[in-house]
Amino acid sequence: MHETVLGPGLDDAEAARRLAAFGPNEPPAGPRRTWLRIAIEALREPMFGLLLLAAALYLLLGDLGEGLFLAAGAALSIGLVVFQEARSERALAALKALAAPSVRVVRGGTERRIPERELVPGDLMLVGEGERLAADASLIEGDVLDLDESVLTGEAASVARRPRRSGETSADDEACLLQAGALVLSGAGTAEVLRTGGQTALGQIGADLARIEETPSPLQMKTRRLVGWLGGLAIGFCVLVALAYALRDGDWVAGTLAGITVAIALIPEEFPMVLAIFFALGAWRLARRQVLVRRTAAIETLGATSILCVDKTGTLTANQMTLARLWVDGRDAPAEDAGGPGPARALLLSAARASSRQSIDPMDRAVLALCAPIEGNEAARLVSSWPLRPERLAVVQLWETADGLSAAAKGAPEAIFDMCELGEARRMELSFAVQSLAERGMRVLGVARAAVAAGSIHDPALWPFEFLGLLGFVDPLRADAPTALAEARNAGVQVAMITGDYPATALEIARQAGIDTKPGVLLGRQIQALSPDQLRAKVRTVRIFARVPPSEKLRLVEALKANGEVVVMTGDGVNDAPALEAAHVGVAMGRRGSAVAREAADIVLLDDSFASIVGGVKLGRRIFTNLRKALGYITAIHVPIAGLALAPLMFGWPPLLLPMHVVLLELLIDPICSLGFEAEPSDPDAMRRPPRKIAEPLFGRRQVLTAGLQGTVILATVLLTYGLALADFGEAMARGAAFAGLVVANLSLAYATAATGAAGPFHRSRLVFWGICAIAVAGLAAAYTIAPLAGVLGVAMPAGALWSFVPASLLAGGWPILIRSASRRLRRSQAAIA
Repeated sequence: MHETVLGPGLDDAEAARRLAAFGPNEPPAGPRRTWLRIAIEALREPMFGLLLLAAALYLLLGDLGEGLFLAAGAALSIGLVVFQEARSERALAALKALAAPSVRVVRGGTERRIPERELVPGDLMLVGEGERLAADASLIEGDVLDLDESVLTGEAASVARRPRRSGETSADDEACLLQAGALVLSGAGTAEVLRTGGQTALGQIGADLARIEETPSPLQMKTRRLVGWLGGLAIGFCVLVALAYALRDGDWVAGTLAGITVAIALIPEEFPMVLAIFFALGAWRLARRQVLVRRTAAIETLGATSILCVDKTGTLTANQMTLARLWVDGRDAPAEDAGGPGPARALLLSAARASSRQSIDPMDRAVLALCAPIEGNEAARLVSSWPLRPERLAVVQLWETADGLSAAAKGAPEAIFDMCELGEARRMELSFAVQSLAERGMRVLGVARAAVAAGSIHDPALWPFEFLGLLGFVDPLRADAPTALAEARNAGVQVAMITGDYPATALEIARQAGIDTKPGVLLGRQIQALSPDQLRAKVRTVRIFARVPPSEKLRLVEALKANGEVVVMTGDGVNDAPALEAAHVGVAMGRRGSAVAREAADIVLLDDSFASIVGGVKLGRRIFTNLRKALGYITAIHVPIAGLALAPLMFGWPPLLLPMHVVLLELLIDPICSLGFEAEPSDPDAMRRPPRKIAEPLFGRRQVLTAGLQGTVILATVLLTYGLALADFGEAMARGAAFAGLVVANLSLAYATAATGAAGPFHRSRLVFWGICAIAVAGLAAAYTIAPLAGVLGVAMPAGALWSFVPASLLAGGWPILIRSASRRLRRSQAAIA
């Protein structure tokens, strides 16, 4: 048996002491957005600048009470924005904590996975292919590693690092030094951590690879440009309205305040805030479903997914490999029956010697667990190893034993057949055996051994390998996979299995999961032989792809996209990165995925489960729907606000809305959007509808026209109320009746828009709404009954006859949406009966 030179590693107490002494293994944190910083950023928005200008004018030139009220309203509005932004920041901070990478270490004699930030000097760190090194370390055991240090040096060429030899004392020997940030291209081993955090080479040059970089999505950037353009237009209107009032009445102060009111009413400043809050909280909700969003643009796309391309092992299956069967000398037997001497024992021993001790591969672990008693009686020293390569789908390891040099190989059966140079009849016999095991859903590997001459130890191609037998591994289907796949199918989302496994194994697992197997299976070599047009035709029907090398996954993604599909691609290996980049949404495996795959992906799946991907699609649809509702509501309510600020000027009436009224309305709009709409649950039919088209805008012409119509109905109703009341009841009472009608219509519109979902009247989102309604009603009552407040707002308690307009406003706000919603429900009921 290979005698390890490793000790038990640090114990927990010593690790904690060193963590306190050396600090966490992470770069210095960037400045966090404090409440003060968020408030300062909010003041840069045009609306808040206009509010503060209006408050200053009232304080300097107008009524002190009105100025103080407006200043308090502006402060409360800014405070609400700060609260909502801080809530989003907390959600993002929680996401970053989840996104923090982990590392495998040996502590207290056992292997465990810990957050990278807890790594300390002296830890024994296990490294393998596809992992990015978490600290500066010295390689002390394992393979010769090929490293990509381009992030440190800028050089694309890989470098080799060997294990530190016995007797070498310099931990910083260049030949065995591993630097933080380097990527392991091949090999596996154990390294002793030398430096962490800011003491590493990476920390000293100020790089930060572990942090999620949150950049604005395309939709957010478009919205910011739109709000900026509307802000410029609003300032222009502000000047024109101020001039018109001043020239008509000679009152520059009143004209300026009227202009500011129009400008504030025209700016939909809620758009960027609502987008930021929905994306931040949406990403947080996805993370609670084990779907970690690295790029917010993925949230926009996830709900439009039309095909999920997933791996078999660990995604549809549990990735809990058990070595179940051995095929040796023409006989298929249970693996546990191979303890005695004979061919089965030789097969297991060679399988163990072809398995890496530091591997995270569950098949290696299954082999080593079963073979530990057998290996215990065999003295051997590992000399060298050759990891899996695209040109040779097998692992080869060379050992020194009492009988000389001996090599063991384990890998894809056809690769082992090629290494053994079998005759045609023998290959056919073995192929039937592989087929028999694979048809039972097993993953099959071949095993071979060779006696090696001392002069040819560097080239496995020269060794005379002898075929020993086959290993059959059982990896059960995840219990939730069939249900999740049925849910995806009902939602119009197709599922394609892309695996490197044997075709018969892939077909059996697909059958168990519920994937369509009638079109058959397409092999990697067949994909290579097809032209782009032929491949496009094939992927319209075939949903099972086996023996697919990572290089062909990119072609599959491109073919599916060319057919108009919105593709979600999963991957875990170094070579999966191009396909993850090319897909509309790339999903990396969080547990078994390589660092390269995670860096290329838009989403990291924390539990590697297919059900989590389907849950992410469902939540993506919910986020899209609720965001569309919120934007529709904002657009609709801004139509009457802007219209009521402009129309009195056109008709020669006294101004209806003053800056204080607009501030009060904003205090209703913001929480309704960010607290009410965001918390709306999924529509029951969300996963019974086909996916939306990727080109369908979140808020397009249809939504704008619908919102415009809703807002126009409210505008006409409230304006009619104001016009009729002016003639008989005076300005203050007319303004009081019109403002009450606008508030009621606002709340009615919000409820009707949200009511198209599935929440009942006592759902959490509706309770938030009822709380906002109660505050609004209490505020209106205070405005009418407290004389100083009524004077500041310029309102009076409406006479009894004027209250009859309030029900009209209630209907104006909600009836178009409620009628349309009821019509849809009736059609669904009729369809269900039919």
